[in-house]
Amino acid sequence: MKKFLVIQTAFIGDVILATAVVEKIHQYYPDAQIDFVLRQGNEGLLAHHPFIKNVLVWKKKKNKIKNLLAIIRQVKDVQYDYAITIHRFSSSGLILALSGARFKVGFDKNPVSYLFTEKVKHIIGVGRHEVERNQQLIESFTDSVVSRPKLYPTNENFESVAKYKSSPYVCIAPTSVWFTKQFPKEKWVELINALPDKNIYLLGAPADSAVCEEIKSTIDIHKNTMCFNLAGKLNFLQSAAMMKDAVMNYVNDSAPMHMASAMNAPVTAIYCSTVPAFGFGPLSDNSRIAQTDENLDCRPCGLHGHKVCPKGHFKCAYSIDINKLII
Repeated sequence: MKKFLVIQTAFIGDVILATAVVEKIHQYYPDAQIDFVLRQGNEGLLAHHPFIKNVLVWKKKKNKIKNLLAIIRQVKDVQYDYAITIHRFSSSGLILALSGARFKVGFDKNPVSYLFTEKVKHIIGVGRHEVERNQQLIESFTDSVVSRPKLYPTNENFESVAKYKSSPYVCIAPTSVWFTKQFPKEKWVELINALPDKNIYLLGAPADSAVCEEIKSTIDIHKNTMCFNLAGKLNFLQSAAMMKDAVMNYVNDSAPMHMASAMNAPVTAIYCSTVPAFGFGPLSDNSRIAQTDENLDCRPCGLHGHKVCPKGHFKCAYSIDINKLII
């Protein structure tokens, strides 16, 4: 039995996109052991995943180096046949380099890529999606056909949110870690006020609850519409189960977009300071992209966004026409 290790210790969306690699490996090696290394806090994404045997959790926020060394020892003891790091930073590169795996592959941008068996170029901005870039890492022992990311909510996850699904509904994930990736609160209110009568569910982490509550308290409730703040009340897979059956999911260029992709759920992705050409767009069969029609010389202003608009006007967000978002 072959043993594979996949390493992605970045953020929620990155882990979701990395599941496409797991899908492809399982397709080619259905009897293989596949383990996954991620950062603490993201392990709920892979709970009960049918193709992943072990999820190894790196506790990065406290005793970071000590816990990194512990993960390296744990990995080395398994003696993997193949180890793949999708993360392009030195910490994940060290886990890979010291894994003892027979074949070690990662991106050339990783500072310790000179210690890998094989390194692959990672190029952003040429229209290639991140899942395509990731697929290159395993192409030599699978194929070049790209798999989609996929999450696996359990029956219990679906049952726990069934009470919200008695009538047609829309999910909105209004926040982002980065300010310039986040559609402004007043624009979300404008969108909700313009939507046809449907129940609205606001999704997010516990830290997003206050923003969601502010949006909820500001909207004009239609006769047959109710708005519910579920931020912090659902775990990752429960949120994915909610998105699966929504009439539409409205999201920023952030993790919920990738969650919708992993559930093949309908999604409208709103791009403010970033652009789809970076390669992190939606992958669902029913997916749409909304962005400004203005030709702004300041957009995009960066790959990951900023804490504030560098120009101070945030036109890339405020100039998006709400009418183009309505389904």
